[in-house]
Amino acid sequence: MKTNMNYNQYIPTHILFGAGQLNNLHAQAMPGKKALIIISNGKSTRANGYLTRTEEQLHQAGVETKVFDGVAPNPTVANSEAGAEAAREFDADFLVALGGGSVMDCSKAIALLATNNGELWDYVPIGTGKGQPIANKPLPIIAITTTAGTGSETDGCGVITKEDTNEKAFIMHPALFPCLAVVDPELMLSVPPLFTAFQGFDALFHSVEGFIAASANLASDMNAREAIRNIAEYLPRAVKDGTDLEARTRVAFANTLSGAVMTLTLLTSEHGLEHALSAYHPNLPHGAGLIMISKAYFSYFVNRHACDDRFIELARLLGMSEANKPEDFIIALVRLQEACGVADLKMSDYGITPDEFEKFMHNTREVMGIMFTADRVQMSDEDIIQIFVKSYR
Repeated sequence: MKTNMNYNQYIPTHILFGAGQLNNLHAQAMPGKKALIIISNGKSTRANGYLTRTEEQLHQAGVETKVFDGVAPNPTVANSEAGAEAAREFDADFLVALGGGSVMDCSKAIALLATNNGELWDYVPIGTGKGQPIANKPLPIIAITTTAGTGSETDGCGVITKEDTNEKAFIMHPALFPCLAVVDPELMLSVPPLFTAFQGFDALFHSVEGFIAASANLASDMNAREAIRNIAEYLPRAVKDGTDLEARTRVAFANTLSGAVMTLTLLTSEHGLEHALSAYHPNLPHGAGLIMISKAYFSYFVNRHACDDRFIELARLLGMSEANKPEDFIIALVRLQEACGVADLKMSDYGITPDEFEKFMHNTREVMGIMFTADRVQMSDEDIIQIFVKSYR
């Protein structure tokens, strides 16, 4: 399949990458003097000492800090509103997102709401969002990622759930790119094996979807290839031994590259299908949902010969050097899932039932319909339902 020779690239984020880089935060130019540090409502950021270390670095840089710890694993509009209120009360002039993708995504919504009137959904461009322009520049964000999965530290989008309508949608604006991203693999050593796998596959699918997307281009292909190669080789090692710093660094590198892929090309509809699952079942980790539907999802395009040459190359990038037919990608993908211990995930374990599949189909059409425009073969409503059916156990 011919590659697009034109692309539009905008990644304004200053990236500090590598083990120990958190220790260099104090030496960076700060976007303000009062920072609201945003963390999840869990315990790990405090328990592992990451919050204390970040506070020390910011204080060393002459920054006054306050902590907001109200972000759920699938962040909500209510989380965003509470964080924006905390930012205004503290008179914060910038935010520090310390955590995984949920924290970084929610921080973008907080940054927007802290400086603009109205409700978050006024600015959401899809679903029931009003798509209004953002009048005032959002607060600057420093993103310190403690996971390797979403790429949110280097893009201008944030995914938020509106609980009353079960919409998992996004906000997007150039000002929502973090001004600084600290990608320190030492902060990822404490991630449990299962979540290491979930996050790694999220990063993988960012690049796989970008690679088979109709808008794939020279730059997105370059980043995707290297990301996929690194995940295939190093994610099983990181899952097996979380203290393997080389493996953690390589997976973090792949995630950073996958973040770039998302700024260069629209992902295909796999992410849209999964958003419907976790919008209704917020206890479902995003990466787990992607893994559950991945075999049936990609088989749909393989069986319809959407881009045979690209699927063969993907299989080889995943380590199957002898691959010579598009179906080999599915074999290689399942092998990687088996190597990471996530090949047997069950929707039923998260409360998902088959009678919800039609509801999920309508949700993904209505909320994330834009992602289907990146697909090389267009799915019918029944095709979408059948992907859920084939993925269910």
